[in-house]
Amino acid sequence: MSKEIKYDKASDTEVIRGHPEEASSAEHRALETPVDAQLGCHSGSTMKTAAENSQNSEILEKYAADYPMGPHDKPQSMCPAFGSLRVGLRMRRVATVLSGSACCVYGLTFVSHFYGARRSVGYVPFNSETLVTGKLFEDIRDAVHELADPDHYDAVVVTNLCVPTASGVPLRLLPNEINGVRIIGIDVPGFGVPTHAEAKDILAGAMLNFARQEVEAGPVQAPKAGKNDRPSVAILGEMFPADPMVIGAMLDPMGLSAGPVLPAREWRELYAALECEAVAAIHPFYTATLREFDAAGRPAFGSAPVGYDGTANWLANVGKIFSVPQKQVAQAQNMFLPAIKEALEKTPIKGRITLSGYEGSELLVARLLIESGAEVPYVGTACPKTEMSQVDAAWLSQKGVAVKFRASLEDDLSAIDAFEPDLAIGTTPVVQHAKEQGRPGLYFTNLVSARPLMGVAGAGSLAEVINTAIGNRDRMANLKGFFEGVGADDTSGVWEGSPNLRPEFRAQHQKKLDKAAKAAKAQEMI
Repeated sequence: MSKEIKYDKASDTEVIRGHPEEASSAEHRALETPVDAQLGCHSGSTMKTAAENSQNSEILEKYAADYPMGPHDKPQSMCPAFGSLRVGLRMRRVATVLSGSACCVYGLTFVSHFYGARRSVGYVPFNSETLVTGKLFEDIRDAVHELADPDHYDAVVVTNLCVPTASGVPLRLLPNEINGVRIIGIDVPGFGVPTHAEAKDILAGAMLNFARQEVEAGPVQAPKAGKNDRPSVAILGEMFPADPMVIGAMLDPMGLSAGPVLPAREWRELYAALECEAVAAIHPFYTATLREFDAAGRPAFGSAPVGYDGTANWLANVGKIFSVPQKQVAQAQNMFLPAIKEALEKTPIKGRITLSGYEGSELLVARLLIESGAEVPYVGTACPKTEMSQVDAAWLSQKGVAVKFRASLEDDLSAIDAFEPDLAIGTTPVVQHAKEQGRPGLYFTNLVSARPLMGVAGAGSLAEVINTAIGNRDRMANLKGFFEGVGADDTSGVWEGSPNLRPEFRAQHQKKLDKAAKAAKAQEMI
């Protein structure tokens, strides 16, 4: 006799057992899998498995090699496709088309316009039927043919977001060119690309690959400003507009010039970049782009002319690559290093600072802060460790800095708790965490990354905003005291009376969570 306690007759209800559904084709199963309404853009293994079954395993394997995951397998920032979208929208005579869920497209276009894009974004909608039957690809192909007007565009970029990638929408089957307009199809799924910074590399690398093939095939357009007789250095990475000019001024005494900046602003700049003799990887995460430069026989080097040590070593490295006489290298160093040293001493920064971000320039900013006099115990970057970041990482380690590549949000928050900085520089949740503790915080992207870093201009660019923020420590503490107990835990939200805490329910629920955690841990050990 069963000892089970029953509260109704539900257990006595006859269960109708159906027959197993006839196995459908692998293609049909793969197409149906990702359209589950419960799946989100970062549904991890589920959508990844669907993508692999949809003949997209090659793309995912390539991304896994180029952009290795960290301890976390999901982006903790904005959708990574924002990076590639931003690259395309900044280029002249380039049309951008998105293929993905309507909510994703809305969010991406909203953010792009928030960051200053003044261009329309194309969108190819879909539903379950067009996705499964392949009609979505036909719609994309029709849209591309309609857009391919050589009077208006040099290229059309089509980007698959999560669901089309998981469903195997084959952008590779689009024609390479229509009416003289280049067609570039890329996949940027949230489950395969860790950060939006690396999504920049996906599009920049795809464009450079296309341009390299055009160069190999025959004559191409000359740069708008004409060719420079001097050997040139291509600059890789988005930066403050004045920084490339500063780099050019530093190269001038050595008989060199600064080439185009990638990601490019127009197509012909890609040709000019390929003509450069070397590549300065100011931002170190452009793996696919650097692979194209390597295929073209162009060597690359990391770091940047930031601060005193960074500028001295960078100029010396450039001299070695181009076999510049030591006398000329020393001349260039003597022209800029004293002024940089003076600027650093004139605008000192005093205080302990933790730094984190996802732009790719976090290590450079940390170097500049340290040379300005700041104590920087922790630097976290969402980008991976690459060959191009080794120089900066080694320099910071020698200064006692804990450098965390592929840093998670938890890493950045723990650093604030552990080091108790006078200022926290980071992403929005990092700044929020600091301010909740009564510490000043600065948003890296808007307030730090958008400033010059190179040469003399960079040496004094951060002091004012940093020192002002640190000086607000007492003010932040007063604000924390004023709002103590408001908007946190049980007091968050709007209550007409006192919240019903239910401690007994919480204790019971916590036991269930602990039991589930133990079971999961035991399963991992098995």
